[in-house]
Amino acid sequence: MRDLRVRFGGLQAVDGATFDVGQGSMTALIGPNGAGKTTVFNLLTGFIRADSGVVRFAGHDIFRERPDRIARLGLVRTFQLTKVLSKMTVLDNVMLAAPDQPGARLDRAVFRRSWRTREDEVRAEALELLEEVGIATHAGAYAATLSGGQKKLLELARALMTRPRLVLLDEPMAGVNPTLGRRLLDYLGRLRAERGLTILFVEHDMETVMGASDDVIVMAEGAVISRGTPDHVRTDPRVIDAYLGAEPTHA
Repeated sequence: MRDLRVRFGGLQAVDGATFDVGQGSMTALIGPNGAGKTTVFNLLTGFIRADSGVVRFAGHDIFRERPDRIARLGLVRTFQLTKVLSKMTVLDNVMLAAPDQPGARLDRAVFRRSWRTREDEVRAEALELLEEVGIATHAGAYAATLSGGQKKLLELARALMTRPRLVLLDEPMAGVNPTLGRRLLDYLGRLRAERGLTILFVEHDMETVMGASDDVIVMAEGAVISRGTPDHVRTDPRVIDAYLGAEPTHA
């Protein structure tokens, strides 16, 4: 993305933000509350229309494109405030996101043999994902019955079910048990190695950011103020001043 800008009334929420995300990387986007991180996610995925700028993904111009078209290209996201389908089961929430479902087409739905095999494959894959994120025991429960942390895990499973090329995770560890959180990070690492999955995530837990990311992008007041490896960012005076609020140590 290049020089991305959006204003809400008198507030310049994103002010010329520019950065790249490398293919196959795990990149953290950090900054104080109100820095514009979630707004950037909304702009990149089409949930908010930017005023100006350039956004390209895998060779496609996606600036101000519709969210469904962006998702079909392989760029999907989770939300800071979870958006699950409350009156569907946990398993159905995940199965719904699977690509290439013949039964979803009216001209194929009446021919059971044409879609039953694919539906069985989708169910098996969805159950495997629920197992990986630690909520398989809730597969038959309504999504509304899950806790806040469990809904985060459901959203992650649903996003991965689309087989994305790039996934944007908005505070994926919020409300998640730390032990399970570490397991999820290991799982995402395997997906990077096996599928070439690219991950951009917003996270406030600095231990997670510094331990899991290859690259860190720092925003403040709607602009990118620093970028680099975790070791570089943690000692950048601009980051310390804007975000960490402490003097650097040189131990």
